[in-house]
Amino acid sequence: MRAAADVTVVGTGPNGLAAAIVFAAAGLTVSVCEAQPRPGGGARTEELDLGVPLLHDLCSAVHPMAMASPFFQRFELSRRVEFGVPEVSYAHPLDDGPAAVAYHDLDRTVAELSAAGPADGRRYAAMMRPLVDAVHTVRDIGLSDLRHPPASLWSGSGVIGAATLAARALELGTRVWGRVTDAERCGAMLTGVGAHANTPIPSLAGAATALLLGSLAHDPGWPLPVGGSQAITDAMVDDLRARGVTVECDLAVDDAASLPPARVYVFDTAPWTLDTVFGDRLPVRYRRALRRFTPGNGVAKVDFALREPVPWADSRLRKAGTVHLGGTRAQMARAEADTGSGRHSATPMMLVSQPTVVDPSRLGPGGEHPLWSYAHVPNGSTRDMTATAIAQIERFAPGFRDVVIGSRCIPAADLSRHNANYRGGDIAVGTVSMYRMLARPVLAWDPYRTPLGNVYLCSAATPPGPGVHGMSGMHAAGRVLRQHFGISTLPDLAPR
Repeated sequence: MRAAADVTVVGTGPNGLAAAIVFAAAGLTVSVCEAQPRPGGGARTEELDLGVPLLHDLCSAVHPMAMASPFFQRFELSRRVEFGVPEVSYAHPLDDGPAAVAYHDLDRTVAELSAAGPADGRRYAAMMRPLVDAVHTVRDIGLSDLRHPPASLWSGSGVIGAATLAARALELGTRVWGRVTDAERCGAMLTGVGAHANTPIPSLAGAATALLLGSLAHDPGWPLPVGGSQAITDAMVDDLRARGVTVECDLAVDDAASLPPARVYVFDTAPWTLDTVFGDRLPVRYRRALRRFTPGNGVAKVDFALREPVPWADSRLRKAGTVHLGGTRAQMARAEADTGSGRHSATPMMLVSQPTVVDPSRLGPGGEHPLWSYAHVPNGSTRDMTATAIAQIERFAPGFRDVVIGSRCIPAADLSRHNANYRGGDIAVGTVSMYRMLARPVLAWDPYRTPLGNVYLCSAATPPGPGVHGMSGMHAAGRVLRQHFGISTLPDLAPR
Protein backbone atom coordinates (compact mmCIF):
# COMPACT_ATOMS: atom_id res chain seq x y z
CA MET A 1 0.00 0.00 0.00
CA ARG A 2 1.29 3.44 -0.91
CA ALA A 3 2.56 5.46 2.06
CA ALA A 4 0.77 8.73 2.73
CA ALA A 5 2.67 11.88 1.82
CA ASP A 6 2.56 14.99 3.94
CA VAL A 7 1.24 16.91 0.92
CA THR A 8 -0.05 15.90 -2.50
CA VAL A 9 -0.04 18.58 -5.18
CA VAL A 10 -2.47 18.10 -8.07
CA GLY A 11 -1.43 19.92 -11.23
CA THR A 12 1.99 21.08 -12.36
CA GLY A 13 1.56 24.60 -13.64
CA PRO A 14 4.05 27.10 -12.19
CA ASN A 15 1.89 27.56 -9.08
CA GLY A 16 1.61 23.86 -8.32
CA LEU A 17 5.33 23.34 -8.83
CA ALA A 18 6.08 26.40 -6.67
CA ALA A 19 3.97 25.00 -3.84
CA ALA A 20 5.64 21.59 -4.14
CA ILE A 21 9.10 23.20 -4.02
CA VAL A 22 8.21 25.12 -0.85
CA PHE A 23 6.93 21.94 0.82
CA ALA A 24 9.94 19.87 -0.20
CA ALA A 25 12.38 22.59 0.91
CA ALA A 26 10.60 22.61 4.29
CA GLY A 27 11.42 18.91 4.67
CA LEU A 28 7.94 17.51 4.02
CA THR A 29 7.23 14.43 1.95
CA VAL A 30 5.55 15.51 -1.28
CA SER A 31 3.79 13.75 -4.14
CA VAL A 32 2.93 15.56 -7.36
CA CYS A 33 0.52 14.35 -10.05
CA GLU A 34 -0.28 15.71 -13.50
CA ALA A 35 -2.96 14.63 -15.96
CA GLN A 36 -0.97 15.63 -19.06
CA PRO A 37 1.98 13.62 -20.45
CA ARG A 38 4.36 16.45 -19.53
CA PRO A 39 4.46 18.85 -16.58
CA GLY A 40 4.21 22.61 -16.91
CA GLY A 41 0.59 23.60 -17.47
CA GLY A 42 0.80 26.96 -19.22
CA ALA A 43 4.61 26.93 -19.30
CA ARG A 44 5.39 24.28 -21.90
CA THR A 45 7.25 24.27 -25.20
CA GLU A 46 6.84 21.74 -27.97
CA GLU A 47 8.38 21.12 -31.37
CA LEU A 48 5.93 21.65 -34.22
CA ASP A 49 6.64 20.92 -37.85
CA LEU A 50 4.72 23.61 -39.72
CA GLY A 51 6.79 23.10 -42.83
CA VAL A 52 9.96 23.25 -40.76
CA PRO A 53 10.56 21.92 -37.21
CA LEU A 54 10.60 24.76 -34.68
CA LEU A 55 10.06 25.10 -30.94
CA HIS A 56 6.74 26.79 -30.13
CA ASP A 57 5.46 27.82 -26.70
CA LEU A 58 2.14 26.17 -25.99
CA CYS A 59 0.72 28.96 -23.84
CA SER A 60 2.93 31.54 -22.10
CA ALA A 61 5.88 32.90 -24.06
CA VAL A 62 6.99 36.20 -22.51
CA HIS A 63 7.51 36.45 -18.76
CA PRO A 64 7.32 39.97 -17.30
CA MET A 65 6.85 38.51 -13.81
CA ALA A 66 9.37 35.66 -13.92
CA MET A 67 12.33 37.84 -12.96
CA ALA A 68 10.25 40.15 -10.74
CA SER A 69 8.28 37.53 -8.78
CA PRO A 70 9.31 37.20 -5.11
CA PHE A 71 8.93 33.43 -5.42
CA PHE A 72 11.24 33.18 -8.42
CA GLN A 73 13.70 35.54 -6.74
CA ARG A 74 13.79 33.22 -3.71
CA PHE A 75 14.15 30.30 -6.11
CA GLU A 76 16.96 32.19 -7.91
CA LEU A 77 15.43 31.41 -11.27
CA SER A 78 17.89 33.66 -13.11
CA ARG A 79 20.71 31.34 -11.95
CA ARG A 80 18.92 28.31 -13.36
CA VAL A 81 17.44 29.65 -16.61
CA GLU A 82 19.00 31.93 -19.20
CA PHE A 83 16.77 34.85 -20.15
CA GLY A 84 16.97 37.27 -23.03
CA VAL A 85 15.66 40.78 -22.35
CA PRO A 86 14.55 42.58 -25.53
CA GLU A 87 15.61 46.16 -26.17
CA VAL A 88 11.92 46.82 -26.91
CA SER A 89 9.71 45.32 -24.21
CA TYR A 90 6.55 45.79 -26.24
CA ALA A 91 5.27 47.82 -29.16
CA HIS A 92 1.88 48.96 -30.36
CA PRO A 93 1.52 49.75 -34.08
CA LEU A 94 -1.16 52.13 -35.30
CA ASP A 95 -2.78 52.62 -38.70
CA ASP A 96 -1.92 56.30 -38.76
CA GLY A 97 1.68 57.28 -38.01
CA PRO A 98 4.54 55.55 -36.21
CA ALA A 99 4.07 52.83 -33.61
CA ALA A 100 4.16 53.49 -29.88
CA VAL A 101 7.26 51.71 -28.60
CA ALA A 102 8.05 50.83 -24.97
CA TYR A 103 11.79 50.40 -24.67
CA HIS A 104 13.46 48.80 -21.69
CA ASP A 105 14.88 52.32 -21.25
CA LEU A 106 12.13 54.58 -19.86
CA ASP A 107 13.81 57.82 -20.93
CA ARG A 108 14.12 56.63 -24.52
CA THR A 109 10.46 55.62 -24.48
CA VAL A 110 9.39 59.07 -23.30
CA ALA A 111 11.66 60.80 -25.81
CA GLU A 112 10.29 58.91 -28.83
CA LEU A 113 6.70 59.34 -27.69
CA SER A 114 7.33 63.07 -27.29
CA ALA A 115 8.76 63.28 -30.81
CA ALA A 116 5.52 61.78 -32.17
CA GLY A 117 3.31 63.92 -29.95
CA PRO A 118 4.45 66.01 -26.94
CA ALA A 119 1.26 65.23 -25.00
CA ASP A 120 1.98 61.50 -25.27
CA GLY A 121 5.49 61.79 -23.87
CA ARG A 122 4.39 64.02 -21.00
CA ARG A 123 1.46 61.81 -20.11
CA TYR A 124 3.45 58.59 -20.26
CA ALA A 125 6.20 60.06 -18.07
CA ALA A 126 3.67 61.37 -15.55
CA MET A 127 1.97 57.99 -15.33
CA MET A 128 4.91 55.63 -15.43
CA ARG A 129 7.93 57.33 -13.85
CA PRO A 130 6.54 57.25 -10.27
CA LEU A 131 5.61 53.60 -10.76
CA VAL A 132 9.01 52.66 -12.13
CA ASP A 133 10.69 54.54 -9.26
CA ALA A 134 8.61 52.42 -6.85
CA VAL A 135 8.56 49.28 -8.99
CA HIS A 136 9.20 46.96 -6.03
CA THR A 137 6.12 48.29 -4.24
CA VAL A 138 4.02 48.09 -7.40
CA ARG A 139 5.20 44.51 -7.90
CA ASP A 140 4.62 43.57 -4.26
CA ILE A 141 1.07 44.94 -4.34
CA GLY A 142 0.28 43.28 -7.64
CA LEU A 143 1.67 39.89 -6.58
CA SER A 144 0.42 39.91 -3.00
CA ASP A 145 -2.44 37.84 -1.60
CA LEU A 146 -4.44 41.11 -1.68
CA ARG A 147 -5.07 40.68 2.06
CA HIS A 148 -1.82 41.84 3.66
CA PRO A 149 -0.06 45.11 2.69
CA PRO A 150 3.54 44.44 1.62
CA ALA A 151 6.38 45.79 3.77
CA SER A 152 7.73 47.86 0.87
CA LEU A 153 4.52 49.91 0.93
CA TRP A 154 5.66 51.87 3.99
CA SER A 155 8.75 53.41 2.43
CA GLY A 156 8.56 56.96 1.07
CA SER A 157 8.66 55.90 -2.57
CA GLY A 158 6.31 53.02 -1.73
CA VAL A 159 3.56 55.32 -0.49
CA ILE A 160 3.93 57.54 -3.55
CA GLY A 161 3.98 54.52 -5.87
CA ALA A 162 0.86 53.00 -4.28
CA ALA A 163 -1.02 56.30 -4.43
CA THR A 164 0.01 56.78 -8.05
CA LEU A 165 -1.03 53.23 -8.90
CA ALA A 166 -4.50 53.77 -7.44
CA ALA A 167 -4.99 57.16 -9.07
CA ARG A 168 -3.75 56.08 -12.48
CA ALA A 169 -5.83 52.89 -12.40
CA LEU A 170 -8.95 54.99 -11.79
CA GLU A 171 -7.94 57.25 -14.67
CA LEU A 172 -6.96 54.62 -17.23
CA GLY A 173 -9.62 52.13 -16.14
CA THR A 174 -12.61 54.44 -16.46
CA ARG A 175 -14.02 56.92 -18.97
CA VAL A 176 -12.08 59.65 -17.19
CA TRP A 177 -9.13 58.95 -19.52
CA GLY A 178 -10.81 60.46 -22.57
CA ARG A 179 -11.84 63.55 -20.62
CA VAL A 180 -8.49 64.48 -19.11
CA THR A 181 -6.02 63.85 -21.93
CA ASP A 182 -5.54 63.97 -25.66
CA ALA A 183 -2.56 61.59 -25.44
CA GLU A 184 -4.03 59.05 -27.83
CA ARG A 185 -0.79 57.20 -28.54
CA CYS A 186 -0.01 56.80 -24.83
CA GLY A 187 -3.57 55.65 -24.19
CA ALA A 188 -3.42 53.10 -26.98
CA MET A 189 -0.12 51.56 -25.85
CA LEU A 190 -1.17 51.22 -22.21
CA THR A 191 -4.60 49.90 -23.19
CA GLY A 192 -2.83 47.28 -25.29
CA VAL A 193 -0.88 46.16 -22.22
CA GLY A 194 -4.10 46.02 -20.23
CA ALA A 195 -5.54 43.71 -22.89
CA HIS A 196 -3.47 40.93 -21.35
CA ALA A 197 -6.33 40.74 -18.81
CA ASN A 198 -8.84 40.06 -21.64
CA THR A 199 -11.50 42.31 -20.11
CA PRO A 200 -13.80 45.08 -21.37
CA ILE A 201 -12.23 48.46 -22.11
CA PRO A 202 -12.16 50.43 -19.94
CA SER A 203 -11.95 48.34 -16.78
CA LEU A 204 -10.13 48.75 -13.49
CA ALA A 205 -8.71 45.23 -13.71
CA GLY A 206 -7.32 45.94 -17.17
CA ALA A 207 -5.85 49.24 -16.01
CA ALA A 208 -4.19 47.62 -12.99
CA THR A 209 -2.74 44.97 -15.29
CA ALA A 210 -1.45 47.66 -17.65
CA LEU A 211 0.26 49.60 -14.88
CA LEU A 212 1.86 46.55 -13.27
CA LEU A 213 3.12 45.05 -16.53
CA GLY A 214 3.90 48.51 -17.91
CA SER A 215 6.20 49.35 -15.01
CA LEU A 216 7.92 45.96 -15.29
CA ALA A 217 8.56 46.73 -18.97
CA HIS A 218 11.17 49.25 -17.79
CA ASP A 219 12.45 47.42 -14.72
CA PRO A 220 13.43 44.58 -15.12
CA GLY A 221 12.01 44.29 -18.67
CA TRP A 222 9.92 41.61 -20.35
CA PRO A 223 12.27 38.63 -20.62
CA LEU A 224 11.95 35.48 -22.70
CA PRO A 225 13.54 32.23 -21.49
CA VAL A 226 16.13 30.85 -23.90
CA GLY A 227 14.76 27.63 -25.38
CA GLY A 228 11.15 28.53 -24.56
CA SER A 229 8.91 28.54 -21.49
CA GLN A 230 9.63 24.85 -20.92
CA ALA A 231 12.99 25.96 -19.50
CA ILE A 232 11.19 27.41 -16.46
CA THR A 233 9.23 24.21 -15.88
CA ASP A 234 12.33 22.05 -16.34
CA ALA A 235 14.22 24.09 -13.76
CA MET A 236 11.41 23.62 -11.23
CA VAL A 237 11.06 19.90 -11.91
CA ASP A 238 14.84 19.48 -11.65
CA ASP A 239 14.78 21.18 -8.24
CA LEU A 240 12.04 18.83 -7.04
CA ARG A 241 14.00 15.85 -8.33
CA ALA A 242 17.07 17.04 -6.41
CA ARG A 243 14.90 17.14 -3.28
CA GLY A 244 13.67 13.60 -3.85
CA VAL A 245 10.27 14.44 -5.32
CA THR A 246 8.96 12.69 -8.43
CA VAL A 247 6.35 14.27 -10.69
CA GLU A 248 3.91 11.60 -11.91
CA CYS A 249 2.39 12.43 -15.30
CA ASP A 250 -0.59 10.85 -17.08
CA LEU A 251 -2.23 10.62 -13.66
CA ALA A 252 -5.63 12.29 -13.78
CA VAL A 253 -7.57 12.96 -10.59
CA ASP A 254 -11.23 12.58 -11.47
CA ASP A 255 -12.66 11.85 -8.03
CA ALA A 256 -11.56 11.67 -4.42
CA ALA A 257 -10.91 7.92 -4.68
CA SER A 258 -8.15 8.55 -7.26
CA LEU A 259 -6.21 10.89 -4.96
CA PRO A 260 -2.90 9.53 -3.64
CA PRO A 261 -2.94 9.31 0.19
CA ALA A 262 -1.80 12.50 1.95
CA ARG A 263 -2.42 14.66 5.00
CA VAL A 264 -3.04 17.76 2.87
CA TYR A 265 -4.03 18.28 -0.78
CA VAL A 266 -3.17 21.34 -2.84
CA PHE A 267 -4.87 21.78 -6.23
CA ASP A 268 -3.29 23.80 -9.01
CA THR A 269 -6.48 23.40 -11.01
CA ALA A 270 -9.56 25.33 -11.99
CA PRO A 271 -11.87 25.67 -8.97
CA TRP A 272 -14.61 23.71 -10.73
CA THR A 273 -12.34 20.65 -10.44
CA LEU A 274 -12.93 20.70 -6.69
CA ASP A 275 -16.66 20.31 -7.31
CA THR A 276 -15.99 17.39 -9.66
CA VAL A 277 -13.57 15.62 -7.32
CA PHE A 278 -15.27 16.15 -3.95
CA GLY A 279 -18.93 16.66 -4.92
CA ASP A 280 -21.29 16.42 -1.96
CA ARG A 281 -18.40 16.52 0.52
CA LEU A 282 -18.25 20.26 -0.16
CA PRO A 283 -20.89 22.42 1.53
CA VAL A 284 -23.75 23.40 -0.77
CA ARG A 285 -23.05 27.10 -0.25
CA TYR A 286 -19.42 26.72 -1.33
CA ARG A 287 -20.35 24.68 -4.40
CA ARG A 288 -22.81 27.36 -5.43
CA ALA A 289 -20.13 30.02 -4.99
CA LEU A 290 -17.75 28.03 -7.18
CA ARG A 291 -20.38 27.82 -9.89
CA ARG A 292 -20.85 31.59 -9.76
CA PHE A 293 -17.15 31.96 -10.54
CA THR A 294 -17.44 31.81 -14.30
CA PRO A 295 -14.83 31.56 -17.08
CA GLY A 296 -13.83 34.73 -18.86
CA ASN A 297 -13.34 35.39 -22.55
CA GLY A 298 -11.34 32.92 -24.58
CA VAL A 299 -8.28 33.05 -26.78
CA ALA A 300 -7.46 31.22 -29.97
CA LYS A 301 -3.79 30.30 -30.33
CA VAL A 302 -2.20 30.64 -33.77
CA ASP A 303 1.40 29.49 -34.30
CA PHE A 304 3.34 30.43 -37.41
CA ALA A 305 6.56 29.30 -39.03
CA LEU A 306 8.13 32.14 -41.05
CA ARG A 307 10.91 32.10 -43.62
CA GLU A 308 12.04 35.53 -42.41
CA PRO A 309 11.04 38.05 -39.70
CA VAL A 310 7.68 39.79 -39.80
CA PRO A 311 7.91 42.71 -42.28
CA TRP A 312 6.55 45.35 -39.90
CA ALA A 313 5.76 48.70 -41.51
CA ASP A 314 7.56 50.34 -38.57
CA SER A 315 10.97 48.65 -38.54
CA ARG A 316 11.44 49.30 -34.80
CA LEU A 317 8.98 46.46 -34.14
CA ARG A 318 11.57 43.96 -35.34
CA LYS A 319 13.30 44.44 -31.96
CA ALA A 320 10.14 43.92 -29.89
CA GLY A 321 9.68 40.76 -27.88
CA THR A 322 5.94 41.46 -27.73
CA VAL A 323 3.62 43.31 -30.10
CA HIS A 324 0.03 44.28 -29.29
CA LEU A 325 -2.29 44.49 -32.29
CA GLY A 326 -5.56 46.35 -31.91
CA GLY A 327 -5.16 49.89 -33.18
CA THR A 328 -6.50 52.83 -31.21
CA ARG A 329 -8.05 52.65 -27.76
CA ALA A 330 -11.50 53.10 -29.33
CA GLN A 331 -10.87 50.33 -31.86
CA MET A 332 -9.72 47.96 -29.12
CA ALA A 333 -12.75 48.84 -26.99
CA ARG A 334 -15.09 47.90 -29.84
CA ALA A 335 -13.27 44.64 -30.50
CA GLU A 336 -13.32 43.64 -26.83
CA ALA A 337 -17.00 44.59 -26.56
CA ASP A 338 -17.74 42.26 -29.45
CA THR A 339 -15.80 39.44 -27.77
CA GLY A 340 -17.55 39.95 -24.45
CA SER A 341 -20.92 39.87 -26.22
CA GLY A 342 -20.17 36.52 -27.83
CA ARG A 343 -19.31 37.90 -31.27
CA HIS A 344 -16.13 37.39 -33.27
CA SER A 345 -14.52 40.70 -34.14
CA ALA A 346 -13.14 41.07 -37.66
CA THR A 347 -10.18 42.87 -36.06
CA PRO A 348 -9.74 41.14 -32.68
CA MET A 349 -7.26 42.17 -30.05
CA MET A 350 -4.11 40.14 -30.66
CA LEU A 351 -0.88 39.52 -28.76
CA VAL A 352 2.19 38.48 -30.74
CA SER A 353 5.58 37.27 -29.53
CA GLN A 354 8.82 37.15 -31.53
CA PRO A 355 11.17 34.91 -29.51
CA THR A 356 14.07 35.02 -31.97
CA VAL A 357 14.56 38.71 -31.14
CA VAL A 358 16.62 37.53 -28.15
CA ASP A 359 16.87 33.76 -28.66
CA PRO A 360 18.69 32.64 -31.82
CA SER A 361 18.49 29.05 -30.56
CA ARG A 362 14.85 29.11 -31.68
CA LEU A 363 15.79 29.67 -35.34
CA GLY A 364 15.21 26.81 -37.77
CA PRO A 365 17.93 25.06 -39.79
CA GLY A 366 17.55 27.59 -42.61
CA GLY A 367 17.05 30.63 -40.37
CA GLU A 368 13.26 30.20 -40.08
CA HIS A 369 11.39 31.94 -37.25
CA PRO A 370 8.58 30.77 -34.96
CA LEU A 371 5.86 33.36 -34.32
CA TRP A 372 3.45 33.06 -31.38
CA SER A 373 0.05 34.73 -31.33
CA TYR A 374 -3.23 34.88 -29.42
CA ALA A 375 -6.51 36.34 -30.69
CA HIS A 376 -9.28 37.25 -28.25
CA VAL A 377 -12.50 35.37 -29.01
CA PRO A 378 -15.73 34.48 -27.19
CA ASN A 379 -15.42 31.73 -24.61
CA GLY A 380 -15.94 28.31 -26.19
CA SER A 381 -15.29 29.54 -29.74
CA THR A 382 -14.64 26.75 -32.24
CA ARG A 383 -13.58 29.11 -35.03
CA ASP A 384 -10.23 28.66 -36.79
CA MET A 385 -8.75 32.15 -36.47
CA THR A 386 -5.79 31.67 -38.82
CA ALA A 387 -7.11 33.84 -41.66
CA THR A 388 -8.22 36.56 -39.22
CA ALA A 389 -4.84 36.50 -37.46
CA ILE A 390 -2.98 36.80 -40.77
CA ALA A 391 -5.15 39.74 -41.81
CA GLN A 392 -4.66 41.51 -38.47
CA ILE A 393 -0.87 41.08 -38.60
CA GLU A 394 -0.75 42.11 -42.27
CA ARG A 395 -2.66 45.27 -41.33
CA PHE A 396 0.55 46.47 -39.67
CA ALA A 397 3.03 44.33 -41.63
CA PRO A 398 2.19 44.40 -45.35
CA GLY A 399 3.46 41.26 -47.06
CA PHE A 400 3.26 39.12 -43.92
CA ARG A 401 1.36 36.30 -45.63
CA ASP A 402 4.21 35.98 -48.13
CA VAL A 403 6.70 34.98 -45.41
CA VAL A 404 4.43 32.36 -43.80
CA ILE A 405 5.65 28.78 -44.33
CA GLY A 406 2.94 27.10 -42.24
CA SER A 407 0.58 27.63 -39.34
CA ARG A 408 -1.52 25.89 -36.72
CA CYS A 409 -4.59 27.16 -34.89
CA ILE A 410 -5.89 25.84 -31.59
CA PRO A 411 -9.45 27.20 -31.29
CA ALA A 412 -10.50 28.40 -27.85
CA ALA A 413 -12.74 25.38 -27.32
CA ASP A 414 -9.76 23.04 -27.80
CA LEU A 415 -7.30 24.69 -25.41
CA SER A 416 -8.66 22.66 -22.51
CA ARG A 417 -7.35 19.51 -24.20
CA HIS A 418 -3.87 20.85 -23.56
CA ASN A 419 -4.69 22.26 -20.13
CA ALA A 420 -7.94 21.38 -18.38
CA ASN A 421 -7.84 24.68 -16.47
CA TYR A 422 -8.51 26.64 -19.67
CA ARG A 423 -12.27 26.11 -19.88
CA GLY A 424 -13.54 27.43 -23.19
CA GLY A 425 -10.14 28.98 -23.92
CA ASP A 426 -10.05 31.12 -20.76
CA ILE A 427 -6.31 31.15 -19.96
CA ALA A 428 -6.92 33.36 -16.89
CA VAL A 429 -8.85 30.52 -15.16
CA GLY A 430 -11.84 32.68 -14.32
CA THR A 431 -13.22 36.12 -15.10
CA VAL A 432 -10.82 38.96 -14.33
CA SER A 433 -12.41 41.99 -12.65
CA MET A 434 -11.53 44.04 -9.57
CA TYR A 435 -14.14 42.14 -7.57
CA ARG A 436 -12.94 38.82 -8.91
CA MET A 437 -9.34 39.63 -8.06
CA LEU A 438 -10.45 39.73 -4.42
CA ALA A 439 -13.19 37.07 -4.59
CA ARG A 440 -11.01 34.56 -6.39
CA PRO A 441 -12.72 32.09 -6.55
CA VAL A 442 -14.87 33.06 -3.54
CA LEU A 443 -14.84 36.01 -1.16
CA ALA A 444 -12.95 34.77 1.91
CA TRP A 445 -10.11 35.92 4.16
CA ASP A 446 -8.19 32.78 3.21
CA PRO A 447 -9.01 32.26 -0.49
CA TYR A 448 -6.70 29.24 -0.74
CA ARG A 449 -8.27 27.00 1.91
CA THR A 450 -11.52 25.20 1.13
CA PRO A 451 -14.24 24.20 3.64
CA LEU A 452 -12.73 20.68 3.73
CA GLY A 453 -9.88 22.01 5.85
CA ASN A 454 -7.06 19.94 4.43
CA VAL A 455 -7.82 20.80 0.79
CA TYR A 456 -6.36 23.97 -0.75
CA LEU A 457 -6.47 25.72 -4.11
CA CYS A 458 -3.37 27.46 -5.51
CA SER A 459 -4.08 28.04 -9.22
CA ALA A 460 -4.56 31.30 -11.13
CA ALA A 461 -8.12 31.15 -9.76
CA THR A 462 -6.64 32.45 -6.48
CA PRO A 463 -4.84 35.75 -5.75
CA PRO A 464 -2.84 37.30 -7.27
CA GLY A 465 -4.38 35.73 -10.39
CA PRO A 466 -3.03 34.90 -13.85
CA GLY A 467 0.63 34.89 -14.83
CA VAL A 468 3.78 32.81 -14.55
CA HIS A 469 4.90 34.01 -11.13
CA GLY A 470 4.42 31.07 -8.73
CA MET A 471 2.97 33.41 -6.12
CA SER A 472 -0.41 31.70 -5.72
CA GLY A 473 1.52 28.52 -5.00
CA MET A 474 3.81 30.25 -2.51
CA HIS A 475 0.94 32.01 -0.72
CA ALA A 476 -1.02 28.76 -0.41
CA ALA A 477 2.05 26.79 0.68
CA GLY A 478 2.82 29.32 3.41
CA ARG A 479 -0.65 28.83 4.86
CA VAL A 480 -0.39 25.05 4.71
CA LEU A 481 2.97 25.12 6.50
CA ARG A 482 1.57 27.29 9.32
CA GLN A 483 -1.83 25.69 9.68
CA HIS A 484 -0.88 22.01 9.43
CA PHE A 485 2.83 21.65 10.17
CA GLY A 486 3.62 24.46 12.60
CA ILE A 487 6.20 26.04 10.28
CA SER A 488 5.91 29.82 10.39
CA THR A 489 8.66 30.90 7.98
CA LEU A 490 9.27 29.95 4.40
CA PRO A 491 12.33 27.75 3.83
CA ASP A 492 15.38 28.59 1.76
CA LEU A 493 14.57 27.91 -1.91
CA ALA A 494 18.00 28.60 -3.42
CA PRO A 495 19.58 25.93 -5.65
CA ARG A 496 20.87 22.96 -3.72
